[in-house]
Amino acid sequence: MAVSAPPHPGSAPPLTAERTLPAARAPTVAILLSTFNGEQFLDDQLESLLRQTVPDWVLYWRDDGSSDNTVDIMRRFIAGPGAGRCHAVLDPPGRLRPTGSFMALLRAAVRTDVAAVAFADQDDVWLPEKLARAVAALQPDPRPALYCSRQLLVDEALRHIGVSARLQQPPGFPAALTQNVATGCTLVLNQAAARLVAGSRPPPATLHDWWSYLVVSAHGGRVVADATPTVLYRQHGGNAVGAPVSMRRRFFEALRRGPGAFMAVLRGHVAALRAQPDLLTPDAAAALDVVEAGLQGGVPQRLAALQLGGLSRQTWQETLMFRLWFLVDHPPASPPGQPQASSAGRM
Repeated sequence: MAVSAPPHPGSAPPLTAERTLPAARAPTVAILLSTFNGEQFLDDQLESLLRQTVPDWVLYWRDDGSSDNTVDIMRRFIAGPGAGRCHAVLDPPGRLRPTGSFMALLRAAVRTDVAAVAFADQDDVWLPEKLARAVAALQPDPRPALYCSRQLLVDEALRHIGVSARLQQPPGFPAALTQNVATGCTLVLNQAAARLVAGSRPPPATLHDWWSYLVVSAHGGRVVADATPTVLYRQHGGNAVGAPVSMRRRFFEALRRGPGAFMAVLRGHVAALRAQPDLLTPDAAAALDVVEAGLQGGVPQRLAALQLGGLSRQTWQETLMFRLWFLVDHPPASPPGQPQASSAGRM
């Protein structure tokens, strides 16, 4: 169902950075929505936010340079059903792409006293209990904590395709270096994790969900992987990152992409974490030393890195592929270029 427009669309108020909740209301969850040419599916997502069983939420929204009717749809929502609970983030302006845009939203949200921060994609549909399950799983916990869940995979018309694969290995570090298992459209950070990630500097070739998972796990935070799906994850031609239905399919997709993009992202993650030692526990720093020595050294150093406990992917097939790629990779003669975001998000 589409969000209804106000009686006079032309009278919708201009976007301003000051539009936020009245002081008397204290939202517990900040939803971060970055839009880009999302007119086709955006109404469905906005409607699903209104159906959340957690009533106290505020929407932080930033448009990343849309050329379609996305901004008009958001104006109508802000003036209509979302009135009083929306905040347009205008700084910095310009095209930032997904990671930059979501980081701008996150940094705006953590300036307020919210209990949790949830990433939202413009083309999905949230199930009503999504936020409630995340908030219940994350609280109370003074440590950084990250929640993610499985997804119901659907086509453009929301027809059922399947369910995302169940995790076979527990999430954590250093496994987070080898594979992202925290799908962004399900990801929720508690206050401590949100502030930790907001204060970090992600490398250029990563995505916000993988970087959040890396930072929280490397800092010794708690990672909660909910086996119950909470999102209708729409699969279509415009997906920045898709979701293979099975582990086998995921393995063959990674095999098709080859090692180049993955190893460039791995090197970027290692370098970015190395440059920010305050993000790391002593154990994570020691593990990173071994991985970095392997990336920079010869076969003996690489074999030693592969003996590191936890440096594996979700299945033995994927782990075998990772180990082969790690062994045969050659250090670049110059800093690697930036792979496309679609390569970084689900490897």
